[in-house]
Amino acid sequence: MASNQNAVGGVVALEKATIYNSYFRREMWTGKYAQITVMSIPVGDEVGKEVHEDLDQILVVEQGSAAVFMAKEDGDLPFSGVATEGWAILVPAGTYHNIVNDGRMPLKMFSVYAPPKHPVGTLQRTKAEADAAEGE
Repeated sequence: MASNQNAVGGVVALEKATIYNSYFRREMWTGKYAQITVMSIPVGDEVGKEVHEDLDQILVVEQGSAAVFMAKEDGDLPFSGVATEGWAILVPAGTYHNIVNDGRMPLKMFSVYAPPKHPVGTLQRTKAEADAAEGE
């Protein structure tokens, strides 16, 4: 499905798109009020600690295992739990969070941002590319 903020909508096999994705982050669809990206996190790697002050985020694990860390304050993030296939990670705006692949296979997730966060067409092959795009 093509990304387009003016799209009328459509149908997508999101689970398959997520599992077959090999990029760290790929924008799948962007609407006026929400966005979907798919992610692949290598074994032992992480999303990296971040906070989104002005948006809510929902991440859904389609494959693998994620150690989830969250806190309302910056600093060391306490462990919040483990998310595996079919589990959702709910991140309210203003919450510091990090997701670590603690499994034995790539962690495959899709993320819903409301409102959209990434430019239409975002394709970041690695975490290093994502960090460079974010100015880190």
